[in-house]
Amino acid sequence: MSWRPNFGRLWRDREFVTFWSAQTISEFGDRISELAMPLIAVTLLDATPFEVGLLTAAVWLPNLVSLFIGSWVDQQRNKRRLMIAADLFRLLVLLSLPIAYWLDALTLYQLYAIALLTGTAHAVFNTAYAAFFVRLVARQDYLEANSKLSATRSLSFMAGPAVGGILVQLLTAPLAVLVDALSFVISALQIGRLEVETPPPEESDAPLLRRAGEGMRYLLTHPYLGSSLGCATTVNFFNFMGSALLILYASRYLELSAGVIGLALGIGATGGLLGAILATPLARWLGVGRLIAIATVVFPAAMAGVAFASGPFWLRTVEFAAAEFVATFSVMCFDIPLGALQTSVTSESMRSRVSGAFITINYGVRPFGAVLGGVLGALIGPRETLLVSAVGGIFAVLWLLRSPILKVRSIEALQAEINSEAAVRPS
Repeated sequence: MSWRPNFGRLWRDREFVTFWSAQTISEFGDRISELAMPLIAVTLLDATPFEVGLLTAAVWLPNLVSLFIGSWVDQQRNKRRLMIAADLFRLLVLLSLPIAYWLDALTLYQLYAIALLTGTAHAVFNTAYAAFFVRLVARQDYLEANSKLSATRSLSFMAGPAVGGILVQLLTAPLAVLVDALSFVISALQIGRLEVETPPPEESDAPLLRRAGEGMRYLLTHPYLGSSLGCATTVNFFNFMGSALLILYASRYLELSAGVIGLALGIGATGGLLGAILATPLARWLGVGRLIAIATVVFPAAMAGVAFASGPFWLRTVEFAAAEFVATFSVMCFDIPLGALQTSVTSESMRSRVSGAFITINYGVRPFGAVLGGVLGALIGPRETLLVSAVGGIFAVLWLLRSPILKVRSIEALQAEINSEAAVRPS
């Protein structure tokens, strides 16, 4: 089978290009707010490290109820309008920040509220997107579309913080948030131009809690989805144990300056861009399941590369940047094919509920992993914690060894197998 994808087809698809442009602008806007919000807390409101930690937690907290958000979204008839509403809601919430700044009324509590509300809207957008995406592109383009969207996200992590830093310097942090607010206007207008409509939801009188439970059971008992959830959650938990201490370790133990750390992280982020570009051809060459398994091992192992960095200053810098490059490259080779596989095997009527349940567990473990990393760092040391993070993350591959995921050669072959089984299954 040829591994060469048709790179040009999606760029000729007006619907996809319109949505891609909306996401590109929104992603860059998000990077600005991710930089500006903590700076506002620290520089303008004299927030303590604990208070800044609470601000970060507030951003992730809505993911813990994504299961119920997804169940509610599944019952909404028009997912496209819901995504537009989520964008416009985030616009209004973010506009409150510079207004409060101008009125000299900005408080930490407002920042917490903004983080919670925008995080909730983000969860609504993402769960609606799960049902929207399958109508946006053809099934054979799932991998390629995910690659292009992931490449954009990687590029935003490379350039977004630099752009955000310049804007903060020129405009102040509260005014820089206006750029992110305006990005949601553009995103909403672009999505509004799309003619993609999702099918109407199945009629159901079941209460929200029951529907949420159905989504969770479907996810946990599905042969492909259950294994993918276990693998991704294990990787995320241990990764956040290490990433919580990454900057501290680079600064205090590798003795790298803030500027050098930022440069190394930017160089490392290019691995994500390269991974997003190459994930599709690699999946076609190695097979989807094999690529996911390889990336599952390589991604956390990169954390050990940071722990073992040593030698002169220039070598420590290179080793740190190289470890980040390998990590971001492999995470794209993990996320893109796994996302395409999950999209392919999920029932139409369950997409938003499954997406919500997956986010609830997979994202919900991240703050707990970060807290445990901090505790272990204090008890056994940062270097040892990074090694625990690497080894623990590698064990995530065990979820795949007895899973049908490992045998998946291509998304097309998987779908043909699913269709064949459905054809012979008694009604």
